[in-house]
Amino acid sequence: MTLASITPAAVVVVASTGESGHRGVFTLDGFPYWVVYVIAFCIVMARAQGTYWLGRGVARGMGGTRVAHLLATPRAVQIVDRIHRWGPPAVTVSFLTVGVQTIVNLAAGYLRMPFGRYLVALFFGCLIWAAVWTTVGTAVVYAAILLFLVHPAALAVALLFAAAGVAWLVRRRRSRLRTEDAALADPASDRA
Repeated sequence: MTLASITPAAVVVVASTGESGHRGVFTLDGFPYWVVYVIAFCIVMARAQGTYWLGRGVARGMGGTRVAHLLATPRAVQIVDRIHRWGPPAVTVSFLTVGVQTIVNLAAGYLRMPFGRYLVALFFGCLIWAAVWTTVGTAVVYAAILLFLVHPAALAVALLFAAAGVAWLVRRRRSRLRTEDAALADPASDRA
């Protein structure tokens, strides 16, 4: 099959049957879903534990490193406070987010969360992460490939809208955090 002969119908047929004839959307070159799920689970488990142990190393004395400076940022300090309050459930829930989970795992290591508790929370978080990324993530990748093959400009527009939405959410969140910080810095403003 050449690139010129690819039609939307051909992509749908390949996506639904797989190259080796296995049926199902959630396959990867003919591998069944459960194999892809286990691989994703193992990858995120190794990555998260590496981040945890990096946090432990920072706590042990790498105070001048870039990671230590990252943990001193206002956002990271808020997350560290949440780890103190919520502990292992925060680790599990962090796997439903994008970007925050790395800081949460670093903070768990930095705060020297007992490894047994951390491992239980990590296990359930990795189960959730692998389920999300091997279902929704795979479907998004297939949809993006199909959209690129059918209407590349439409994919570009969709990506621009997604980037604009993320930028809007980040700006809104930062504005809210600045307002909260200002209110904390000036307690007299609450009395007015």
